[in-house]
Amino acid sequence: MNRPTTEPDFLRSALGFGGVIAIVIVGILGFGINLHTLLMLALVWVAGHAAALGLSFDEIKSAMIAGIEKGLGAFFIFFLIGVLIAALIEGGTIGSLIYYGVDILHPTFFLPTGFVLCSLMSLATGTSWGTIATLGVVLMGIGGAMGIPLPLVAGMVVSGACFGDKGSPVSDTTALAAMSADTDIYAHIKSMLYSAVPAGIITLVAFLLIGLHYSGQAVSTQELLELKQHLAKEFTISPISLLPLLVLLVLSIKRAPAEVSMLASVLVAVVLAVAIQDRTTVEVLNSLNDGYKAHTGVEQLDSLLSGGGVQSMMWTMSLALLALSLGGILHRAGFVRVLMSRLLARIRRTASLIATTIAAGVVANMSMGEAYLSIIFGGQIFKKSYEDHNLENHMLSRNLEEGATLSTPLIPWTTSGAFITGVLGMSPLEYGPWALLNYINPLLSIALAYAGFGIFRRAHAGGSEPLTVASR
Repeated sequence: MNRPTTEPDFLRSALGFGGVIAIVIVGILGFGINLHTLLMLALVWVAGHAAALGLSFDEIKSAMIAGIEKGLGAFFIFFLIGVLIAALIEGGTIGSLIYYGVDILHPTFFLPTGFVLCSLMSLATGTSWGTIATLGVVLMGIGGAMGIPLPLVAGMVVSGACFGDKGSPVSDTTALAAMSADTDIYAHIKSMLYSAVPAGIITLVAFLLIGLHYSGQAVSTQELLELKQHLAKEFTISPISLLPLLVLLVLSIKRAPAEVSMLASVLVAVVLAVAIQDRTTVEVLNSLNDGYKAHTGVEQLDSLLSGGGVQSMMWTMSLALLALSLGGILHRAGFVRVLMSRLLARIRRTASLIATTIAAGVVANMSMGEAYLSIIFGGQIFKKSYEDHNLENHMLSRNLEEGATLSTPLIPWTTSGAFITGVLGMSPLEYGPWALLNYINPLLSIALAYAGFGIFRRAHAGGSEPLTVASR
């Protein structure tokens, strides 16, 4: 049975989906209620509406399980990221990068340089999560040492990681968007350049201007010396300690599976921890579960260098379980499908279709909690509309990415938002305002569409021509 006994009408769909958004937003902003609790309340709300449509308890439970199954791949990454962070700290990789980084980076250029570095690493490896969990953690440490607000640093890291990931041919979301829209991955990437490159330049300039505000906050020679002394006391600082990161980067570039790349990096870091960091094998293996506990004597440094381990990701994984369960019921009951069908029937202009596709990616993330599901859902819902408007398939894939991929780090209860919270130690409500690219790119894309730029139409019904700009 693929559909509810009774197809939901528009009012029932609006109440079912709108209630979820209201519970979360009012609960967080109005009363400060824990997000896990709010998602449980939202589950009860949606389950009640699904039952009113004729779905049995077993069918609702099966829908929840189906939602979780679609996101299981992310849970393996959650485990490995927690283990990887602990291993990189144990092996001295994070400490060494901070030690060398505070000498090289200046507060004035820290934000734009960090944005570029995160973009390049994400482009090369195809994983924004891997970039955030490795280079992002290092930049948080360096930025904190320079006195730059950590939410600002986190926003910069997320912006750069998403920018590079979105244009990487080895990125899973890039490949999924192309597949969902039935287009070639390189045509998809080429199409995205029309909005992503201007958005990236604007973001880079914005971070440069913001960085000028912190130009006078250069760490004094004495403070810098003390910071490095504390790091050298906690870890054996050596270029050899950077080897795990090099292994991760090389294997990612060679397109090895993410799990394989991370496990290889963990193995190298564990060996280094025992060999040069004066750690016992038992201590290192225990930290892979419990996380590393730093004792540098500097509270801020201890906070940044303490973390990782499987247990550090449990908050993230439990939140993801609830969000995916909720998304499973919403998808099974058809609430979002009915809302989108009503909206699509009213769309006449191409630019409005583009804006709706991007907005739908945000809405789908808010309801299903996972960008993968939102991209697939968007491809199914919008493909015929793009054909009716005689648009190239890569137009659809581009807009799916700009809506779903870029918004997921900004929503606390998505798998990405929860992951970043677990890794960087702050929620999207804190770093979100500074994740500039994630706002600028989709808004710019919509503006360009209404201006008639970057819209690619099929030359004739039987096929398509090379990319050409067409008017609305």
